[in-house]
Amino acid sequence: MGEVTGLTDSEVSALCQSADASTKDFLFQQTMYRIKDPKKSLPFYTGVLGMTLLQKYDFPDAKFSLYFMGYENPADIPTQNAERSRWAMSRKATLELTHNWGTELDPDQKYHDGNKEPRGFGHIGIMVPDVYVACERFEKLGVEFVKRPDDGRMKGLAFVKDPDGYWIEIFNPNPMFPDARL
Repeated sequence: MGEVTGLTDSEVSALCQSADASTKDFLFQQTMYRIKDPKKSLPFYTGVLGMTLLQKYDFPDAKFSLYFMGYENPADIPTQNAERSRWAMSRKATLELTHNWGTELDPDQKYHDGNKEPRGFGHIGIMVPDVYVACERFEKLGVEFVKRPDDGRMKGLAFVKDPDGYWIEIFNPNPMFPDARL
């Protein structure tokens, strides 16, 4: 077997297809994480990362709740519940935190973050104006780091963990990939 490399630009061009007209109104709306304890996760996503709770749904028969989080102006959130639901489900790139009731009481309950074997899902990314300033704040708030901005080969970006151990990349797009072949 030869040397392992990434795809060439021509291979990528050949593989990527033009969007079908029927998909023109499709929207990437959410990524779902299971959370153990909303009393820990909600303060993290709102107070530490600055997200807003867009909508909460409870499903008592199935014993779980959904918390849709995003970067939206709280003043824009409709007050009527049905309108708020339609609005929340039309936002781009939200985070759906799923809490199965009772997991917070189980000391052995843990979720796989995808960054240990078997590898799979890796992280979400949060763009910030200044990675170093954001990380100084995270440090003061006691946030757990996977990678600090000057650790490793990729400088100027960081990875932190949420209360369930999910990784969150903290980056600024300006100097993001200076060594990447464009």
